[in-house]
Amino acid sequence: MLEYLIVAALVLWSTVIVFKKVFPKTAASVFLALSNVCQRFGWQRLATWLKPKMVAGCGGGCGCATDDKETKKSEPVQTVKWR
Repeated sequence: MLEYLIVAALVLWSTVIVFKKVFPKTAASVFLALSNVCQRFGWQRLATWLKPKMVAGCGGGCGCATDDKETKKSEPVQTVKWR
């Protein structure tokens, strides 16, 4: 019985993670709605935990950088010449 509970929790957790990765905008709206419901019931800690983070950068969920700093380009690798 305990094994089924552990497996069910892992499957549910994995499903939530994949849902957030594949559908970032839909997941944000769903978690915001859940957060609002929890806040109406008075569950403040759960509401703040479920509330989605503010999106920075392009907002497309593509993982682009949030700042406009230039990345330092590395020098090309040179071959070693033996004499």
